Amino acid sequence: MSSLADTAPAFVEVAHRIVWATLATVDRRGRPRSRLVHPMWEWDGERLVGWVGSAVTPMKLAHLERTPWVSVNYWDPEHDVATAECRAEMLLDDASCTELWEKFKAMPPPVGYDAADIPMWRDGPTSPLFGALRLDPWRLRVFPAVFGRSGGAEGEILTWKTDPNSARGT
Repeated sequence: MSSLADTAPAFVEVAHRIVWATLATVDRRGRPRSRLVHPMWEWDGERLVGWVGSAVTPMKLAHLERTPWVSVNYWDPEHDVATAECRAEMLLDDASCTELWEKFKAMPPPVGYDAADIPMWRDGPTSPLFGALRLDPWRLRVFPAVFGRSGGAEGEILTWKTDPNSARGT
């Protein structure tokens, strides 16, 4: 098992290089529901927090209300993989949405973007269609591609986890 201090920076490097991830929620019958998302991760040396500018839909809100646990998975064609198992919280207040909107706008591409370029969000961060999805990981895994390059393993597999109940909001 790796430390958070070792795993989080490696996770952010892979996540911000790949940019797009699959995020899965769980429906009322316990079935997974996946969607493509564009997360941003903030590592301050002690805590990792992920953010997604999220379309606010009744289905997604119902899933998160039933169970706040989500899985975020990155994969690239070279087969580098990074996974975050998280507690998720949809923040809908104007202050949180505006703060996230500005964070994405200020961050350089490819992670940063102007959400106003997305047609459903043209009304800005206080639109009822825009939500700030906060991700607090309780388990991280960084799995660099190990086959087909240089005849052997490249990189180290890193795994960190903590008690899921220590994730924010529990």
